[in-house]
Amino acid sequence: MSENLEIVNGTKEEKYAALLPQIESVVEGETDMIANMANVASMIHETFGFWWTGFYRVGSVSEGKYVAGEYLILGPFQGPLACMRIKKGKGVCGTAFATGETQVVPDVDKFPGHIACSSASRSEIVVPLMRNGEVFAVLDIDSAELATFDEVDKQWLERVAKVLGDGNAN
Repeated sequence: MSENLEIVNGTKEEKYAALLPQIESVVEGETDMIANMANVASMIHETFGFWWTGFYRVGSVSEGKYVAGEYLILGPFQGPLACMRIKKGKGVCGTAFATGETQVVPDVDKFPGHIACSSASRSEIVVPLMRNGEVFAVLDIDSAELATFDEVDKQWLERVAKVLGDGNAN
């Protein structure tokens, strides 16, 4: 594994095409999901320079103990301060969690129930990570620009999510 990312000064698709095999290499054989999420968040953030890049993990609190299924809890990330808990079905992340579908939001101010963790965030993509057909986390990326994310981001980030979830991106 190279210590420095091979960053492509090309199109968004070329950057993803160079990044995905590097992500696969970094997470291969590592069983600690927090470590994998931390490195993947860093790799995406460094490659694209997004405003916020990170993960929320599925969990909840009941009488001070974590139990599965009710909330997303902040995981490894790169960027400014973030929301610590997001209820299932609330905001962009909670919607991706509830539906199990990627959410591409060109203007977060127009998303019903958007949770404004940062007023600098203008557009967002949230990709669910699946294991055995269930969402266990989401990859959340925010941009300070409107309409940053499109079908190219969706397709490549879903492949990244698959590497971290049920397996091979191909």
